[in-house]
Amino acid sequence: MVTDASDTTPTSPVPLLVSMSEIAAFARVKRPVVSTWRRRHPDFPAASSENSARPLFDGAQVAEWLIGSGLGNANPTELRSELALFGIIALRERFTPWQLVETLGSLLCLRRLDRGRPLTSATSGLLSDAEADETLWSAVLRRAERIDAEDDFVLRELRSLDATAAPLARLAEDLVEAAYDERGAYEWLLAARSRLGLDSLAADAVAPELRRLLTQLTDLRVRLEHGESLTLADPHARAGDLLVALLDDAENRETVKALAADPDERLARITRRRFLLAGVAELDLDVQTGPDLEERLADPDLIVTQLPYRPGEDRSVVAALAQVERIADLLRPGCTALVLGPAAALVDELKDTEASQLRSTLLRGNVVESVIALPGGVLPFRPGYRPALWTLTRDPVPAAEGKVLLADISSEQLTADVRVRLAEDVLLFRTEGFEALDGHEPRYGRVVPVAVLDRAFGGPLTPPAPPAAAIWSDTVKERPALIAEAEARLERATADTLTYDNEQGPYRGGVLRRDGLLPPRTTLGKLTAGRRVTRLPGHRIDDRHLTAEGHHTVLGPEEIMGERPLGERRVDRLVLATEYDRVALTEPDDIVYTLTPRLGLYIDYDGFSVVAFPARVLRVNPDATRPLTPRVLAALLGAARGTARSPSAVRPARRIEDYQLPDLDPGEVRRFDALLAETEHRERLLRAQSDTLAEARNLTIAGLADGTLTLTDPPPTRRANRT
Repeated sequence: MVTDASDTTPTSPVPLLVSMSEIAAFARVKRPVVSTWRRRHPDFPAASSENSARPLFDGAQVAEWLIGSGLGNANPTELRSELALFGIIALRERFTPWQLVETLGSLLCLRRLDRGRPLTSATSGLLSDAEADETLWSAVLRRAERIDAEDDFVLRELRSLDATAAPLARLAEDLVEAAYDERGAYEWLLAARSRLGLDSLAADAVAPELRRLLTQLTDLRVRLEHGESLTLADPHARAGDLLVALLDDAENRETVKALAADPDERLARITRRRFLLAGVAELDLDVQTGPDLEERLADPDLIVTQLPYRPGEDRSVVAALAQVERIADLLRPGCTALVLGPAAALVDELKDTEASQLRSTLLRGNVVESVIALPGGVLPFRPGYRPALWTLTRDPVPAAEGKVLLADISSEQLTADVRVRLAEDVLLFRTEGFEALDGHEPRYGRVVPVAVLDRAFGGPLTPPAPPAAAIWSDTVKERPALIAEAEARLERATADTLTYDNEQGPYRGGVLRRDGLLPPRTTLGKLTAGRRVTRLPGHRIDDRHLTAEGHHTVLGPEEIMGERPLGERRVDRLVLATEYDRVALTEPDDIVYTLTPRLGLYIDYDGFSVVAFPARVLRVNPDATRPLTPRVLAALLGAARGTARSPSAVRPARRIEDYQLPDLDPGEVRRFDALLAETEHRERLLRAQSDTLAEARNLTIAGLADGTLTLTDPPPTRRANRT
């Protein structure tokens, strides 16, 4: 067959082959699920290659099949992005991780600079793959030389590679198609930097909630809504994560300018490309290479930065405070800075005189607005690093002059609720000062005069007392009444126990050593076959249907093992009737059991519960010839031998049907059940005393710890008992 020389059909790219494990990864399912899809769905894509009995599939076909079938836990955008990432990872043998990130970022930036014109175009069908790659890469370089002649964004990165990098241009187009624009593609690529092997580039990343806290503390959206033209700055930008997070929160970027600096030229160029793709005009951004930020473009209005990380043995408190001082010098009146740094310098007690003097100077300069001790783990790649946050404001409002808000959330988890309340405290203090507010007090700290901190030269910058809102909350005010109520309940529980002992006498089990033959052995499987016990399945309940207000309690492995309180998960009876028409409720005295993660047994005395798989039900037949009782069966199963599971085992050593237990005669079953009932009743009486005593004790400790309670001398009888 002769091919016309004028044919302009593009050369077919080599398909990306993925294994079943990789399909499971980008579909976000377990590996066996893919095997099930392949077996049950005849339209599942056929294997394109068999590599040592390991089937490989065309990734594009699999992605389209997943999108069309709706299976898996990833949305279409994520599927296409994940497929492109697998294609990028497949090129790590030919390119270093740095080359992949820099080159792909440069290609995306080039596409944006050229007003979205695609990087790839049709090539002659007569060309070989190598010739097509050469043609494509030459065209890319010519565009880069024309558009970025001064090498501000992309030219040097693209010139450093030859035509072997042409597949990256095709992958860049795939990323844009998945993310809808160049900016989304670049941010998705950088979000996957650690998966590409660039841990050093991800080491300074902050947790999402901390990033949202920093964004909220800048109050950027409100400032822009007022029509202000703002200049954002980061003198220690690294890859530009913090300022890009701010730009994400800005709907109108036409009035935003960006300043940044970093000693690493590669990081500075990555940041410059990110700002351009984020919508900052080319003439409104200035990313410098160097240790200091020069105010060449404009004076900064908002500074958000993270002090460079230093290992503990090389960390200098004086150097960190000196960096904070240089940042404070950049602020004009009314401007704000957020500085994330080591708690050893920003919060902890200082032993060094020079460091104490420097921190005291910063405090007396009336520029430190708040000091916040943050929880560990908010820098995921440095879980042992203790961070803290300073907010700086030049010329604060009169009600806040000479004062600092000290907040401590180091023992809290930085959740959305904590973030919102903390940000509200700082923003209210910044705009009004708490003296001007109607009864508002910070929820996580105290406002302390700078003079007090200065007298404690070098002392820790932590709240001197619990927040006033915590001390004078309704819970604290009601604490004496709650303690008195607990003491009254303890007195009643003690009286109930004494009454029961007087009526029933002391506990006696009536246990004797057995003479003669041991009772015959049986198994749960034989009890089931003899219809003395019935096994019933659990049910798969969708998490979306679980609430805290439903009509029926849900019993699963977590409830049976005591890992979740009973009644925390419930399901509405109307939902149960419409969505789960085959679900049967438990009956009173049913035994609910689980083998995952280990054997657990629970007697549902009330019934009318829903058993969630993998938990199951055992129901005792009271009309059997040799009947058991739920208490006796649960006790014997719990004491059965060989029920444990080795830590390395996937399944238990034996099925529950094979558990061996003694086949007691009816009289012994009756006596054993009475003993177990007696034991349970006494346990409830003692637990009532223990719970109320613990409640009174904990309330008293909490009140004495926060200073809201005091103690009187105990009665003479109690004083004598103590001695």
